[in-house]
Amino acid sequence: MINIFKCNHFKSLVFFQVKSYSKSVNSNLNFLLETMPKEHKHIAEAQKQRQRIKEKLAKYVPGRITLQVLGTGAQGAPRSLYVFSDQSRYLFNCGEGTQRLAHEHKMKLAKLEHIFVTQRTWRNIGGLPGTALTIQDVGVPQITLHGPKGLEELFTATKRFVILRDLKIEMADCSANNVFEDNVMTVHYVPIVKTYVDENVVIEYDTVKQGNNGPPSLMVNTAVDLNKAVQAEYELAEVGTSTRSEKSHHRNRRGSRSCSPSIPKTEEVEDNIDYYAHEHNRQRNNYSDKFADMTRLAFLKDTKDEGMCYICKLQPRPGALSLDKCVKYGVPSGPLLGKLKMGQDITLPSGVVVKSKDVCEPDDPGPIFLVVDCPSEDYLDSFVNNPAFKNHQATATKNEDLAYLVVHFTPQHVMDSPRYREWVDRFSPSTHHLVLNESNTCMGSISVHRVQHKLNMLNSTIFPLLGDKGSRIDGEEIGEAPSMKRMKTDDDSKTNVSDIIENNSSVDSQLQLLSVQPKSIYPNDSFTYANTFCNFHLRPRKGLDRSSELTLTPKQYVEETMCEEGFPQILKDLQYLLKDKTRELKIRPYPRLLFLGTGSCIPNKTRNTSGILLEASEHTNILIDCGEGTYGQIIRFFGPEKADLVLANIKGIFISHLHADHHIGLIGLLQGRRRALDKLNRSNFHPVLLLAPKQILAWLNFYDKYFESICKEFELIPNADLVHDEQTLFEGTKVRVYLTLEMSEICTTYVRHCPNAFGIAFTHKSGYKICYSGDTMPSENLINVGLNCDLLIHEATMEDELEQEAVTKMHSTTSQAIEVGRNMSARHILLTHFSQRYAKIPRFNDNFGDNIGIAFDNMQIRLDELPLVPLLYPALKLMFAEHYEELETKAVKRQLKLDKQESLNLDVSKSEYQDILKERPSGKRSSSPITAAYGSNRSGSAKFPNTRDSSPHNSRSSVKDRSPNRSWLGSRSSSPPSSKDGSISNRNLTNNNRSQLGSQNPASSSNKR
Repeated sequence: MINIFKCNHFKSLVFFQVKSYSKSVNSNLNFLLETMPKEHKHIAEAQKQRQRIKEKLAKYVPGRITLQVLGTGAQGAPRSLYVFSDQSRYLFNCGEGTQRLAHEHKMKLAKLEHIFVTQRTWRNIGGLPGTALTIQDVGVPQITLHGPKGLEELFTATKRFVILRDLKIEMADCSANNVFEDNVMTVHYVPIVKTYVDENVVIEYDTVKQGNNGPPSLMVNTAVDLNKAVQAEYELAEVGTSTRSEKSHHRNRRGSRSCSPSIPKTEEVEDNIDYYAHEHNRQRNNYSDKFADMTRLAFLKDTKDEGMCYICKLQPRPGALSLDKCVKYGVPSGPLLGKLKMGQDITLPSGVVVKSKDVCEPDDPGPIFLVVDCPSEDYLDSFVNNPAFKNHQATATKNEDLAYLVVHFTPQHVMDSPRYREWVDRFSPSTHHLVLNESNTCMGSISVHRVQHKLNMLNSTIFPLLGDKGSRIDGEEIGEAPSMKRMKTDDDSKTNVSDIIENNSSVDSQLQLLSVQPKSIYPNDSFTYANTFCNFHLRPRKGLDRSSELTLTPKQYVEETMCEEGFPQILKDLQYLLKDKTRELKIRPYPRLLFLGTGSCIPNKTRNTSGILLEASEHTNILIDCGEGTYGQIIRFFGPEKADLVLANIKGIFISHLHADHHIGLIGLLQGRRRALDKLNRSNFHPVLLLAPKQILAWLNFYDKYFESICKEFELIPNADLVHDEQTLFEGTKVRVYLTLEMSEICTTYVRHCPNAFGIAFTHKSGYKICYSGDTMPSENLINVGLNCDLLIHEATMEDELEQEAVTKMHSTTSQAIEVGRNMSARHILLTHFSQRYAKIPRFNDNFGDNIGIAFDNMQIRLDELPLVPLLYPALKLMFAEHYEELETKAVKRQLKLDKQESLNLDVSKSEYQDILKERPSGKRSSSPITAAYGSNRSGSAKFPNTRDSSPHNSRSSVKDRSPNRSWLGSRSSSPPSSKDGSISNRNLTNNNRSQLGSQNPASSSNKR
């Protein structure tokens, strides 16, 4: 933060003003984000260390290389294969949710430098942005992408919300005559293409010529034609770049909707907003830049249907020295062993000659494994006739050229086609086959089941057991055809603890998914439909190993909790309380909320990124934010079959702002919804209504144009058109939106976070009102739009002691979130979006209120059940006692550190003050160290760096509108203090309020000194 924060006791002097955001980034936001702490030192050190290790190990061929299934390709799960050695890591495909599985299972991504992708589809690349951010944080300096041309453009499209400051993205030349080689393996690229002309999209691969070195060139009649095309693209891209406010922009384009329900006509929107302020002097692209970009992207569009397969051969490795054989030949320990290991023959003192080959294992020429993906039958001609595969099938001239393993990412319906089956039959009977596609059922996570089984003990309605039942049962044959079965358990016999599970489980959660797929047409002894953590050992050649596959142990999860001292009694008391309270309630089935993600920034093993499913009725669902893995969360909660109905009924999606953790899962969700509609024969359903900042079109249009078609799946309703008291939406469109979503009113409002961040209030047709904050600091705008709501869902990223960090990152603390709810007279408050440091339970004061609850992933609750939620908190603290104690310990250590730093700062400021007094000429008024550093205004008070909004819309605000950078508390009985910008001023705080804050927040006492 700014230098003034070096003196802790002067913190309360600094005021920030954050205004409502127009399209331009206001100066206050720039100032806050520019001054955020930047900790790149540890990344630089990690990069230097890894480079030293890499150079040292580069000359050695590793002795252990294993291929491991990370994502099985099951519905809602990523398709990803992890290859690791002692030195290096490689990833084949990186679907949405890969980083979460890697985090849960402690994958060492610090050694990952190469990612191989088989096709430019979201199922293969949806996890790349999140994984890249994780890799950057652990100090990896560069990632090389291997795959179809243009793959790296994904990071060009996401550069506004996926900020890679310390990670360089390189794209390998993956033409058929090139290879990748390092000390672990050699990889040959096998491109495949469509061989037909679609009736809607004409793809002619003859129109793209490959030069010797450069990229393919477009076949155009004249340069003038290309010039005209690029100019047209440029003019379209100019739409939305005006510096006018969103409100006036939309008023002037009434009647020009972003997408049409029948024929999607998405306008070209260029998004030049930097949502993380990583560049502040960026200049607008000139025409030459546009021309170069459009030329490159025109080629990208023509090649978006290319696919890639890989032939991988491990590097040869000399046979290991056998100590048993050395003992047999009488070789003494010492330098003679080293010579034998290096391949030299030796002569013993007795005169006996020992040859190296006699005491070493046979050399390993390096097994070969193939990674193949034939996306549809349209690729079969290019795939099955490719000569590159013939060298490793049964016709191979040498045994060492035979494929040891083939990994199939190919969809099951293509694998079942006669031509694909015939291609598989060409391989040697000794070749193993591993299948990663939608026929698998294991979603790969144990932690979510562990937490849900524990929470289910408290209330089986609010925390039902998950519908994800996919993995093989104990005793199932390895090669058995995939089936929709429940997770295997270590003990299915009834015990007292098992009875607890059964008694607390809802009827729906007890249903087993028994819809068995048709028997596999492939021989069971060579084909494996694998679960997460299925291993295949390539070196040494131990082959298939399923001993590490995931296994649920519900009995253990329950016993872990029941062993906590005092928990059985508190659970018993809770059940009585819940039973009595439920009798008092009149519970209606809708509206109902399902929390799909309650964590912030990045997913961890128990809390996914933001996502809430609002079920307005049996036939209408609304999704509120859509972080990475949201689609998978829906599959995991409901199970594959029921999830299709839930997805098909999603009629609206609200995106609060354009940070990746709130919208990066949108593409996967839209595609999953389309598949569900097709399964249910609802192909005539209308596109989903997408309520979002209009700038999201820059990303979605790019993906639609150069990767996969998605814009026909949604109709954009800009959030700015629904702003409270300023709605610019056509009345007819507004009525249609309300009727479609079964709401009587929908209002958005600007909130205090990044540019174009919105909160929203839904008023259900039954009269219930639900307000959602998105990410924000305390906001008066939100209070106004959510006034007298039945439920406020507010972010509470930080605990109270981290108030300054919350200001820096423009989030709210728990007390701030609660006070927002009290000031809007919300009947109930649910807190969500917790920092991932609170993986299981956030840290609260015990007396935070009887209408306040904590949201968990996979928590489903009807609005009439909200009075039950606060009753759970004491049991939750005891259930996660170990985690809660860690939070308390960290808080104590943090406070001790702050106290020590404050003492040092006071000493420093006294010393500075004395120096200034000594230097002051006699007879002149002394100035404080702050005034000396920053100058003074006319009133003689300290003058601070300007944090006010420089935009024309906000330049009229006066000093009285400024909001302090400390937490605020308004009087519960009084109306919120007024401010034009949605901020909360604490000028009206009473002394009683301040003393209350001091008693609740240990850090606040130091702020006042």
